[in-house]
Amino acid sequence: MSGNTFGTLFAVTNFGESHGPAIGCVIDGCPPGMALSEADIQPDLDRRRPGTSRHVTQRNEADQVQILSGVYEGKTTGTPIALVIQNTDQRSKDYGAIAQQFRPGHADFTYWKKYGIRDPRGGGRSSARLTAPMVAAGAVAKKWLAQKYGVVFRGCMTQIGEIEIPFDSWEHVSNNPFYAPIADVSHIEAYMDALRKAGDSCGARLRVTASGVPVGLGEPLFDKLDADIAFAMMGINAVKGVEIGAGFGSVTQRGTTHGDSITPNGFASNNAGGVLGGISTGQDLEVGIAIKPTSSIISPRQSIDIHNQPVEVITKGRHDPCVGIRATPIAEAMLALVVMEHALRHRAQCGDVADAAPAEEAVSPAPKASFL
Repeated sequence: MSGNTFGTLFAVTNFGESHGPAIGCVIDGCPPGMALSEADIQPDLDRRRPGTSRHVTQRNEADQVQILSGVYEGKTTGTPIALVIQNTDQRSKDYGAIAQQFRPGHADFTYWKKYGIRDPRGGGRSSARLTAPMVAAGAVAKKWLAQKYGVVFRGCMTQIGEIEIPFDSWEHVSNNPFYAPIADVSHIEAYMDALRKAGDSCGARLRVTASGVPVGLGEPLFDKLDADIAFAMMGINAVKGVEIGAGFGSVTQRGTTHGDSITPNGFASNNAGGVLGGISTGQDLEVGIAIKPTSSIISPRQSIDIHNQPVEVITKGRHDPCVGIRATPIAEAMLALVVMEHALRHRAQCGDVADAAPAEEAVSPAPKASFL
């Protein structure tokens, strides 16, 4: 195992480097017969791509995806789907000064110690650029899950740096560069402008949801749905914390409050985040993630070089002052990949006759006979 493949039944193998000629992935296990084209994938890549506002890296990549295999006459064939995205705006010279140094908070040090060699150009394999192929794979999973179960994935930013962002409406998310669920983001823009001028960076907190998830996805004990969600989210660059449902807020709740009461019409609340005992309840999956500040900043910091000598590191180049700004579609994609994997596992174990019921059919506390 080399840590480059995510999933088993819906397996996504990621390849490439930040400044290599191209990045991409191979999806193995996509069910056959689904209509699929680049147009189904490109919108999510456009949401993630760099250079879309002054608040993110100005690296200008079109991130145009190309389907190389696994689709014939517009439909998936059940064979591996190869997706490739060309890198067109690399500026490798920006990283010459840090080729022999380790950026604090970055994977430079650990890659060097593990492999004895590293690609310093844009972080090489450790770059957040490698999330683009996962967004592409997630778009394929989203389409299948939407057609099969009507699942809808959404995400938004709930905090950036010290600024907490209240939830107003999902309709605002696509109207600003922060994926913020509010209409007025002028205070966030001012905050980011000041941060960039100071040569510093900040973290963020995101919320990701999946609606219409079938009841019954997930397995005991170590293949729990929420455990795999946490695994997936921690695989995103810079993520340092994951919450399911009430998350760490559960600490201050009482059992009388935290346990979601069940009525003939469904659950009265969703502190569980759509998962009980590692198995989906049919409610919305609710996931929160914490993203650390960007490691590559122009402010000088103390570190060492490859000879263990003290150095002062200043990282030039084009970087996101907050990597969380573009992370919402990435988190959506990873959640979709987890749900896709578990949907296929459930079908394999229980068969189509006992296929998972849509969420709207899962309101009764009594389990359906087909799940026994």
